[in-house]
Amino acid sequence: MLHVERPTPEVARVEFTGAWRKEEQLPDPSVVWREIQGGQPVHRLTFDTSHVTDWDSGLVTFTIRVLEEAKARSIECDRAGLPNGVQRLLALAEAVPERHTRRAGAKAPWLARVGVRVSAGWAETTAGLAFLGEGMLAFGTLLRGRARFRMVDLLAVIQECGPRALGIVSLISFLLGLILGFVGAVQLQQFGASIFVANLVAIAMTREIGCIMTAIVMAGRTGAAFAAQLGTMNTNQEIDALSTMGISPMEFLVLPRMLALILMMPLLTIYSDLVGILGGAVVGLGMLGLGPTEYFEQTRGAVSLIDFFIGVGKSAVFGVLVALVGCLRGMQSGRSAAAVGLAATSAVVTAIVLIILIDGIFAVILNVLHL
Repeated sequence: MLHVERPTPEVARVEFTGAWRKEEQLPDPSVVWREIQGGQPVHRLTFDTSHVTDWDSGLVTFTIRVLEEAKARSIECDRAGLPNGVQRLLALAEAVPERHTRRAGAKAPWLARVGVRVSAGWAETTAGLAFLGEGMLAFGTLLRGRARFRMVDLLAVIQECGPRALGIVSLISFLLGLILGFVGAVQLQQFGASIFVANLVAIAMTREIGCIMTAIVMAGRTGAAFAAQLGTMNTNQEIDALSTMGISPMEFLVLPRMLALILMMPLLTIYSDLVGILGGAVVGLGMLGLGPTEYFEQTRGAVSLIDFFIGVGKSAVFGVLVALVGCLRGMQSGRSAAAVGLAATSAVVTAIVLIILIDGIFAVILNVLHL
């Protein structure tokens, strides 16, 4: 069933005979290494399956374990002698790395785990900065009029992340305005300052809540879609095909998505601010008994142009962030359906964390500038 020969001192050949099915009593892979021990070290391992009458996953599993041990011993493996079906299954198994789950066993030392996390974080940061730099170069190419992408793709993305996002943005913004107005009303009524609910809702929506919540909604809705789209293209090797044809994926795929969110995020934020203020007005007029003219005059006096432009400016930055993170995760995706799902999840989580982090940086800078 299994025989190991040494055609030359440095080459070992594993010969398979008979039926290799998991129901049979298959030998242990360690047999191969016991057979080739002693004498001159082996530098190359080949396979011969010409006498195999039938096989299934038992042969594939046996071969994988032999290849893993050969890799650990730095032995070159020639797979040409394996059946074509086995070679394809091996390539598929190696293309999708094993997911590490919580399995029983000894844990690595804590310092080693810290080192692995730090190294992984540094690699992620380096990849993100490199992708950001490539995005800026693509944007510069656009300004010079040399960017290669289809206008129809840009318009399609604008429609997807603009008008089609109005429904969810309207719902979230209106409810947030209601919540802010209700919380403010409960507290300010104790001091007879109910009119300042208008100030609270207006300033909070225009400076912070409007742009942040719109960005988070777009990260979950559009950023995940970008990651899934590009991840699927990566799985189908469409991105490799673009590179082969001399078309930059950054210009053809990433740039239209980045431009669409740069254009749409400020408009969606302005719309979110207005809907949120309307939600606060519902509480002010319905719960506190304020007049419409009185409420909106108070709102107009509370919000300055600086507050308005701060929120709009942050929304443009968040739009670039959501687009770049979604596209980066999609292009980093593995070539499997599970990898595409993981890429979409990672895009949402990463974008939301970075949105909150950058908003905190904006808060510190604006406080230093007394804005």
